[in-house]
Amino acid sequence: MNTENITPWVADWVWGLPLIVLTVMFHVVGLRFIKRRVDRRIQDVGKHQTLSLGVVTLCITLLHVVEMGLWACMFLLLGALTDRPTAVLYSLNALTAFGHMDVELQRKWQLMGAIESLNGWILFGLSTAYLFVLIQLIWSRDATTARREFY
Repeated sequence: MNTENITPWVADWVWGLPLIVLTVMFHVVGLRFIKRRVDRRIQDVGKHQTLSLGVVTLCITLLHVVEMGLWACMFLLLGALTDRPTAVLYSLNALTAFGHMDVELQRKWQLMGAIESLNGWILFGLSTAYLFVLIQLIWSRDATTARREFY
């Protein structure tokens, strides 16, 4: 057994798991903030569905950008990448599971890139679930309003 490869993997998990927890908590708080704003304006949301969903999508995208920035900062802090533009590009690539980049992390931090990709799946799942519920709410309000006006 090659013990040389064990230590970096432990370090990847030690840094990666707390980042997953931090970004998921940040994402849930952000979605909760967005939900409160939508709840206050739910009457207007029904009138301006496309615009409302666009604004909500923009806000969710900004959450993802901040989370990507946290990962990029961590890669710079750990010395896994050498400059900010490369770290941002790598992090966005990993978080979205895009997978078409020539940028690689230092060998000892490569598992952390995969961990970030796992984090991206979780975050995008949360975002998708939120948008699905919002669309269901808007459509159910439309159906209720249409029934009231019909009868």
